[in-house]
Amino acid sequence: MTITSFEQIRKNMRTQTKRTVAVASAVEDKTLEAVLQAHDEGLVDYVLTGKAEEILQTAREIGRKIDTDRIVDTKDDSEAAAKAVELIHRGEADFLQKGLLHTSALLHAVVNRETGLRTGKMMNFVAMFQTPKYHKLFAVTDGGMQIAPTLEQKKEMIESTVELFHSFGVKEPKVACMCAVEEVNPKMPETVEAAELKAMNRRGEISGCIVEGPISFDLTMIPGTSKVKRYSSPVAGDADIILAPEIAAGNMLAKSLYTFGGAIMGGVVLGGKCPISMTSRDSSVEGRIASLLLSCSILNGENTQE
Repeated sequence: MTITSFEQIRKNMRTQTKRTVAVASAVEDKTLEAVLQAHDEGLVDYVLTGKAEEILQTAREIGRKIDTDRIVDTKDDSEAAAKAVELIHRGEADFLQKGLLHTSALLHAVVNRETGLRTGKMMNFVAMFQTPKYHKLFAVTDGGMQIAPTLEQKKEMIESTVELFHSFGVKEPKVACMCAVEEVNPKMPETVEAAELKAMNRRGEISGCIVEGPISFDLTMIPGTSKVKRYSSPVAGDADIILAPEIAAGNMLAKSLYTFGGAIMGGVVLGGKCPISMTSRDSSVEGRIASLLLSCSILNGENTQE
């Protein structure tokens, strides 16, 4: 199965279980509009945390009305994040959405050892893209959380992102371990690790996907480049997942795609007790809805597997 657009996921959501999102610090206009649009379409239900009067004022500014029973009034961002996490524990919400607060403030509540949402798994950020330059949705990880992942952490990042694609119905996603070159160079450790990840996949230590690496970005994304470079791989020109060698490469690639490449980006943090929808501060309403769709798809995919 190939997922070509967020609209395809959106249509699938209309026949699946409606999930409830807890929005931490829901005082940002585009986040609030995205949640309300998704609610209008019957895709999600919602609970909002943050300063109640600011939330209501934001709603008035965008021409919306909100039932005050859906708002959990808090004094600051830290409390808003903590209350959103608490809603997950109490079963009153299924997943989180980052509102107008620093990522660190939300993650502080999420990773709290006593009250947070840790599972023992590594948490990684996955950015999903829809762009007119490519024939299907694809993901980049990790441009937002893991600064310099080890080989074992890269393995975990692949596995969690592969599970995301499985929730879409993609049975064997193609993973590109992106490097500057497509040959192993001992002076470039990321190429050595990319080759090892490919070998781990061949040995069955990473399953449910096809892993290629080292492989350059042009080979990963542009059909036909493999013929020019004489590089044979089913991943070339048809990747579903791009594994960045470290955070700077992943972050710059992601921001380039949605600022200059005309891409719609949805983002989600994996590895916790629930998905966390997260976007850049300058993301569009459409991108924020895409993030909500990703979290819902994960939850419904887990439900199907049960």
